Amino acid sequence: MEMKKAQLDLIKKQLETIKERSPFYREKFKDIDLTSIQTQEDFEKLPFTTKDDLRNAYPLGLQAVPDEKVVRIHSSSGTTGTPVIIPYTQQDIDDWAFQFKRCYEMAGITPLDRIHITPGYGMWTAGIGFQLGAELLGAMAIPMGPGNTDKQLQMMMDLGSTVLCATSSYALLLAETIAERGIKDKIKLRKGVIGSERWGEKMRARIADELGVQLYDIYGLTEVYGPGIGITCDEESGIHYWDDFVYFEIVDPITGEVLPDGESGELVITTLRKEGAPLFRFSTHDLTRIIPGECLCGSEFPRIETLVGRTDDMVKVKGVNIFPAQIEEVIQQVPLASSEYQVMIDHLYGKDIMTVFFETAAEGEDRAKAELDLINTFKSKVGITISPKAVALGELPRSEKKSRRIFDNRY
Repeated sequence: MEMKKAQLDLIKKQLETIKERSPFYREKFKDIDLTSIQTQEDFEKLPFTTKDDLRNAYPLGLQAVPDEKVVRIHSSSGTTGTPVIIPYTQQDIDDWAFQFKRCYEMAGITPLDRIHITPGYGMWTAGIGFQLGAELLGAMAIPMGPGNTDKQLQMMMDLGSTVLCATSSYALLLAETIAERGIKDKIKLRKGVIGSERWGEKMRARIADELGVQLYDIYGLTEVYGPGIGITCDEESGIHYWDDFVYFEIVDPITGEVLPDGESGELVITTLRKEGAPLFRFSTHDLTRIIPGECLCGSEFPRIETLVGRTDDMVKVKGVNIFPAQIEEVIQQVPLASSEYQVMIDHLYGKDIMTVFFETAAEGEDRAKAELDLINTFKSKVGITISPKAVALGELPRSEKKSRRIFDNRY
């Protein structure tokens, strides 16, 4: 995508003083004359910023303002190594709230709504981001946080929650519980804002149908404000992102070459206004593409395709690269399969064995037919033979946070 003049001006303004303000970028850009960055082509020669770079800056090496301007910190989960600490100024918090409010408005959410917030609070950016946007919008925020499903449903009924904010895994758990208890007529939800993990069309349809809501994908990551830098619209034709706050590039994950609009690759993000911890060309590992052309919804904000996966989510089985999105596409094409699945990959007797557990309401011969259908569809779409295991609805584990679906036991 061609960089707008306003975006280039904001980037140049950040680069003018970044070496003075940020120990991290002073070291990273020590051999680069930043005054030479005058065009988009110049900018694209800057090195990428990686997650490992950010971990190595622990705890506050990313801070680019004096201590007295830092009003809050957030952190990545750190489940795969040293956490990343991101400092925020008051302006950063205000900008984040503004972007989140914009997300709610894109989803048709108004000050009359009651927003039921189930993502976690604390160092993670999720819950508090949903709350900031709700409060700026003027809607009622119901800050539940995760867990305690009984209390969630009680509050949902008693307070008349109209918007559910959740991970797709927890939204499904709530939907299934509401159906089991026969209380759908007591639930007033009309919208669902779902984030934090990718989800397939079959799962989306189940949640929307069982809750009776319209669903929206919200996008964000801890390193770049948090959730709220983009969201789907009523057309469900990609995620609109706020290009007055963030600049998106799509690059080849192997060569780093910037790809033209419409081609799939790794999303790279540059913050345009962030004060506490500005980022230049941050490699997200998220796989997507910029969708050319205008959206039928009328918004002028550009779009990326709903994420198909992450470069670090890929597994290689029998010489074939496989992403979760491919597995979800196969599941979707098996009529008797429900949305939930789990994959176990083992190396036995000198070869890889990929077992795909999937839920189904079918029994007896129909269950066997579903397994055979999965084998054939997986072979034709992905190119390998798997071992299918059909299980009853609700048998696979549910999560109040993100669901782990692929277990690679070979290493």
